[in-house]
Amino acid sequence: MPSMIGRRGLLDLARTQFTATAGVLLYGPAGIGRTTVLEALVPPGRTVLRCTPAEEDARLPFVGLVDLFAKVPASYVDDLPPAPRAALNAALLRGRAPMGERSRLAMRVAVLQALTALAADGPPLHLVIDDLQWLDEPSGEVLGFALRRLDHATVRVIAAERVREGEQPARLRCCPPGTAEIRVPPLPDGELERLLREDTGDALSAAGLQAIGHAAAGNPLYALELGRAIARDGLPAEPGSPLPVPQRLRGMLLERARRLSPQARHTLLIASAANHPTLTLLRAAGVPDADRDLGSAAHLGIAVADAEGAVRFLHPLIRAAVHADAPEHSRRAAHELLAAAVTEPVEQARHLALAHPHEDEATARTLTAAAASARRAGAPRTAAELAGLAARRTPRNRPDDHADRLLAAAEYACDAGLRDEAARAAETVLNGSASAPHRVRARLILLGNAGQALGGTRQLIEAGLRDAAGAPELQARLHHWAAVRGLLGGQLTEAAEHARRAADAPSDGTRIAALALLARLQALHGDLAAADRSLQEALALPAGAADGPEGWGLIRTGALLAADADRVSDAHEEVTELLARIGEFAGSEETLATLVALTRIQVRAGRCREALASAARLPAEGASPPALYAAALAETAGGNADRAQELAERAVAAAEADGDQLFLLRALAVLGQARMLLGNTHGASAAVEALQRTRRLGEAMGLADPAFLRWYAELAEALVLLGETDAAADAILAARSRTNRQTPGSVLAALDRAEGLREVAAGRAKRGVARIQSAADRLRRLPLPVDLARTLIALGNVERRSRRRTVARSALAEALAACEACGAAPLAARAREELARLDAMERGGGGGPQLTATEQRVAALVGGGATNREVAAELFISVKTVEGTLSRIYRKFGVRSRTALAHAMAAAVIAAGAGLAPADLDLDASDRPAITVTVDPAARPRP
Repeated sequence: MPSMIGRRGLLDLARTQFTATAGVLLYGPAGIGRTTVLEALVPPGRTVLRCTPAEEDARLPFVGLVDLFAKVPASYVDDLPPAPRAALNAALLRGRAPMGERSRLAMRVAVLQALTALAADGPPLHLVIDDLQWLDEPSGEVLGFALRRLDHATVRVIAAERVREGEQPARLRCCPPGTAEIRVPPLPDGELERLLREDTGDALSAAGLQAIGHAAAGNPLYALELGRAIARDGLPAEPGSPLPVPQRLRGMLLERARRLSPQARHTLLIASAANHPTLTLLRAAGVPDADRDLGSAAHLGIAVADAEGAVRFLHPLIRAAVHADAPEHSRRAAHELLAAAVTEPVEQARHLALAHPHEDEATARTLTAAAASARRAGAPRTAAELAGLAARRTPRNRPDDHADRLLAAAEYACDAGLRDEAARAAETVLNGSASAPHRVRARLILLGNAGQALGGTRQLIEAGLRDAAGAPELQARLHHWAAVRGLLGGQLTEAAEHARRAADAPSDGTRIAALALLARLQALHGDLAAADRSLQEALALPAGAADGPEGWGLIRTGALLAADADRVSDAHEEVTELLARIGEFAGSEETLATLVALTRIQVRAGRCREALASAARLPAEGASPPALYAAALAETAGGNADRAQELAERAVAAAEADGDQLFLLRALAVLGQARMLLGNTHGASAAVEALQRTRRLGEAMGLADPAFLRWYAELAEALVLLGETDAAADAILAARSRTNRQTPGSVLAALDRAEGLREVAAGRAKRGVARIQSAADRLRRLPLPVDLARTLIALGNVERRSRRRTVARSALAEALAACEACGAAPLAARAREELARLDAMERGGGGGPQLTATEQRVAALVGGGATNREVAAELFISVKTVEGTLSRIYRKFGVRSRTALAHAMAAAVIAAGAGLAPADLDLDASDRPAITVTVDPAARPRP
């Protein structure tokens, strides 16, 4: 079955419409995926009459009816009255055609009666018509007549019609009245990339994916055809060369264009070669009748000129096909004409290079200058293309110039996110240059191009330091990358040493980058004062306030440290302004780092909706560990628990593949948070597994930063939910041993909340409530609404179980208001659930002792006859924990045996007026024990 990537939402919409109406008509241009959705929409196990006409069928009368009735038993036609039977048999080529208007009416009546009889003998009858635009007119008229008169509860229609881009369907009259018209839209870039990766694996580079995405413009058929061609043959070696549009696709795209005059086709070729074609440019390039030629092209649905004279091909791939279909000499001539016509230097240089594909130093210098200009203008991809052309045009007797231009192309490609192209250019210099400085520059580019991946970076740094002997600036830059490598690899002490050596660089830019990195490392060790001193030292340098990559990194680092110190408003303002300022001028890594930082800060600040929007701007496919981590974090705060868990698991896998210990730690932490959102013991057990790994990694790295200390609290709360109160106490103690006078209030509040929950679970409810209340009071003084809401929900839960309903309701109502204001959807759902249980408790009167969620599950399983070992296996806890939990349950009920417990629980159920299957357990259907009782009056039978 064709892939449904990117079409699930559309399919759901179509199913909803199909349920509510007589039929669905899917429409869109060729290759957009109408048939894929149509086939998925056809319900299984139903009687289906199918018709899929081809273009040549449109001229054959009644061939559509022949197809539809091909599998209809002859008895349904034979049972018709004589006149209708004869007319229909004639249309189906089973008899002689009667003559006159009466026979036309008889045929319509025959189809109506036959379809009615078919529908009466079974479940609803489905007519499925693909490529409705080619259904012959006589068949369409007959079907329209019948469908207007049929009972739409018994005869349904699913149809698909091809239309030109932007047009509406023309054959709606062939469908029942009220048919829903649904446009099949282009696939978003991320979904198109997923589709290509599913089809071609890892055969396509980032540049290939970008080129296909631009040319296909969301059309899955075009994308797949291009992807297979590029996976097989590769991208053109010459930058700016046309994409290899496959012949089959080219023929389909250019079938109408070949009806144009030679002059009009020449005009289209020149337009296809220009980056921004206009009628004025075409006239300047020697096309006097451009208006007339574009009018002919518009009539055939190929290209149009708007009121301002801008020329637009109706699909980007038509443009690529026009360019690719022309002979090489014609393409060069078109670029020659455009080079003389354009006035913009960058465009002129590009056209000159493509018009003269041979070595020429003057052309190479022009291209080099144009590439630098394009990069300054925020167009790194164009800059990489021009610099690559400059290198190819450089004469062979100028090896140093060739290396410089290749390295420039590599740097620009790296900025554009074209990792494969950047690596190829840098490796060409590394393997072929006799110049040590050139080789060091190549290694620096490869280090920057590696992203989070650590494989091979040590060798690059060590060899680079040998080549950089006697060059302090190059040595400092390599030490900076050694510090980055140490940070990602979890070797923070070694990383700090390299950062200090890099901070001795001659240039301010390298010193600033090194000091910003040193500040991060000091903060990770918990020394926030030292981190602030490093930042201030960097800011004091002349370039510290400059608007460039070094200054941008400094702002990000300072903002993240401010957010960790609970100064989230300042942090958010700084990074929001930074993102707006760098805009399109920053490279892909700078933009990614800024978006990740902004998402993290927005989550801390309780700007959950904004965090989701920022995360949506991160790359969707082939994403790096930071991007996946940030997306998971945003979903955990404001989105969907299942989606958060999926993204977090992908982040963990990506970080493990790269050897990135820093983001592995962060990804595991957010995975634990996402699993806790599931709200049940299975989720808590899985959360503990992830958070224990977080703890081990962080302790091995010597972490004591605020985020890591908060993750200790997350771990402790998950352990409490499992009844592992001793292990929770150990986690809290370990966290408190890493606090100091600089520790932010939010960390202390998180530890107090976890400690309070542990006290409650250990039977010391009064002491626990005081701890949680203290945490809430501390958080009310901080601009952290999500942290406060979480603490209030914990307080409301504990107070509800302690029968203090008024206090519980007040805390939960405050929590819900905070969640709704900041868009914290998962926590809002938790608050509503707690309020619903409180309402149920008040309605039921609330007799009997209250059990925690873990105690209820243990009691339910024991009541069902499970042994302690079986309970431990079911709940993913130790036998010792089961024994301790059972002892607390016995104390609450005042009993000493399992039999007495069962009787006491049954009495509590009757007293509370509660039903079976406790809601407080948050059980999925698969989690429910065979026999379940509850002492919580909020519990009610599940539907």
